[in-house]
Order: sequence, then structure tokens, then C-alpha cells
Amino acid sequence: MDAGDLSVFAAVAGAGGINRAAQTLNTVQSNVTQRIRQLERELGVPLFHRHSRGVTLTPAGARLLPYAQRIGHLLGEARRAATDGAEPAGRLAIGSLETTAARRLPPILSAYAAAHPKVDIVLETGTTAELVAKVADRRLEGAFVAGPLDHPDLDSEPIVEEELVFLTAPGAPKLDASLRAAAHGEAEMKILVLRTGCSYRQRLERFLAAHGVKEPRRLEFGTVDGIVGCVGAGIGVTLMPRAIVEAPLRQRRLAAHRLPPREARVTTLFARRRDGFVSTALQRFLECARRSG
Repeated sequence: MDAGDLSVFAAVAGAGGINRAAQTLNTVQSNVTQRIRQLERELGVPLFHRHSRGVTLTPAGARLLPYAQRIGHLLGEARRAATDGAEPAGRLAIGSLETTAARRLPPILSAYAAAHPKVDIVLETGTTAELVAKVADRRLEGAFVAGPLDHPDLDSEPIVEEELVFLTAPGAPKLDASLRAAAHGEAEMKILVLRTGCSYRQRLERFLAAHGVKEPRRLEFGTVDGIVGCVGAGIGVTLMPRAIVEAPLRQRRLAAHRLPPREARVTTLFARRRDGFVSTALQRFLECARRSG
């Protein structure tokens, strides 16, 4: 059993078929079939069920797959470590909360790109839960997420502390009055949120539950801009870092209601794998991010 066989096995498992894996690996079907059969003979167990639609993993194959993926990731990191130089270069894949990408990242990325033009930055946005999963699975080298973070495979460091504010349309009742009315069933509260896994959504739901608002109506949006526009139009309320909405607050398109100090603070962290290789490109990026904080 060698790394090449395991790489082909992982490709077939991911593609769900020999033909599709061959296309991914830029080889012919017979080569892929031969490598899989060789691996099955060596292990003495079938790794795939063959059927007309492709292949599915046997129980033995399902047990082997995480190891094959881990070895593939380690070999990739070993190659990067051996070729990494003093000057940052190559691909840097990082993730970010949409709010951080909109407000905090532009000056960081601008300074970084000017200082290190040989680095190709790939930025993915998502919720904290999505980004943590991608960093843990080694699909991202690191990501800006909302704290606190407790994950056995990840390290994190604080980058910036944000003030969360409760946002409503201008002229809406004060926060205490709105909470009392919703808790007593005198008024309906609609919350405008990003999809499940968003840490600000979780904080908002916990905050409302603590004040007796157990089942607010949830309207899910794909973007922060969409939420801000609809809150300003009086469709519902939300929770967001003040820095993200400075412009609409100045223009009186939104109203911000302060939260108790203990509930108003959230730290944006940069998370990365504890055992992951830190490239020169990532080191320099973190230095830019720390200076910006």
C-alpha cells in the first residue's frame, strides 16, 4: 500500500465512479481500475460496491477513507514545506465571516497584495460553523471566525474585538419595550439572520430567549447587505457588529440599540489547524492582520 494507491482510492471515493475519478486525475479508466484492484488485493477486502451508477464505499472502504485523505493532506503539506521560501509565493486559501470580509479585510488584503504580489489569495466567506469545518478539514489554511472557539484540532488568536448592537428601523420602540411586547405576545418579532451556523444569529437567539422571546420568526438572508436593507425598511430586527453598519447609522437608515456590556462584546479570531504547516505566505498575512487590529 503506497501513497499513490491511496490517492487514487480517495479520488474514486470522492468522485463516486471510476470514469469520473480518471477525469479528475487526468488519466485513463484502466489505470484507475488497476490501482484500486491492486489495493484491494493487498488489503484482502473489497473497498467499493460496483453498480450501474458508479461505486459506493464498503464498510472497509469507509474506514480507510479518512486515513487516505489525511495522508494526502500531509504529503501536500510536506511538499509545500520543502518548497516554501523566504519570499511569500503561491496559493493562500483563507476564510472569513462576511462581516469581517466587508469591513476589516479590504485594507489588510490591499497592504498584503502590494507587499507580496507573488501570492495568489483565495478568499471564501461563510458562517463560523462552516469556516471552522473547512479549516479542520484542511480545505482552508485559516479563517476569521467569531469567538469563543473550542475545537480540539484548532488554535486561534484574537484579531479584533467588536461591539454588537441590536438593529431596528429608525423610529422603532426602545429595545426594552420591544422585548417586553414580544415576550408577552403583544407584538410579533421577526429576526433577519444569515443561515444556520452564523455566530451572530446564535447570539441573537440566545439574547432573545433570555428575555422571554422563545420563538421569533426567522427570515434567512444570503448577504449582510440584504439584512441591513430589510431592517431599515422595518421588516425585522438583527444583531450585528457596529463597525459594519457605521454608514447606514450615520445616514439614519438604521437605529442601533446598545446591549449590556457582557453581551455586547465579541472577538474575531483567526483559526488554523494546530498541526498544520504555516507557510511564509500565511505568516506574512497574519502579521498584516495583527497590525490592522
